[in-house]
Amino acid sequence: MAKIIFFGGTGMTGQCAVRSALEKGLKVRLLIRNESTVPDDFADKVELVKGDVTSLDDVRNAIKGQELVCVALGTRNDLKPTTVLSDGIKNIITAMKEEKLKKISVCLSAFLFYEVDKVPKVFADLNADHQREFDALKVSELEYRAVFPPHIADEPPAEFEIAYDKSPGSSRSISKLDLGKFLIDCLFDDKHAGKVIGICTIKKA
Repeated sequence: MAKIIFFGGTGMTGQCAVRSALEKGLKVRLLIRNESTVPDDFADKVELVKGDVTSLDDVRNAIKGQELVCVALGTRNDLKPTTVLSDGIKNIITAMKEEKLKKISVCLSAFLFYEVDKVPKVFADLNADHQREFDALKVSELEYRAVFPPHIADEPPAEFEIAYDKSPGSSRSISKLDLGKFLIDCLFDDKHAGKVIGICTIKKA
């Protein structure tokens, strides 16, 4: 049974990824700041480790003994300037290297496919930290899967497509359920290693 640690596992996308990992039979651990954010349906099926992703010691403690890493860090609806995402990924990369781990999937943003001046201003600060997060990942020498979703929709699963280094372009959304599942499945397919992956729902004509 593979062991996987989640960072951001209680957010909208993270919860879906955790459930997919459990359905796949993985042994799941979550780094959490507050137990109250953990959904009841999987609270007793996962290992909870208290800590903060911005603390290297907390991240080291969470990663110890794991095999796979999934990162779905976000700021919920807070769009103010932040360094939490980039600081967090740097700690995760450091701890992974110390533990000799290689495989990590990271949920980022399709706005990273845009030229900076084309990103909606309301998302500019958050996107800047996503960019710093991605920049750290690119030079990490890890077998990363950098997943760039568009709008993450609270919708049922649907047929979706992926493309490397660009958005597939057939829609501007992806079901949170499909995204969560893909963040897990891509860790088990080495063709995705070291790739930037655009993903979106295929809209029916």
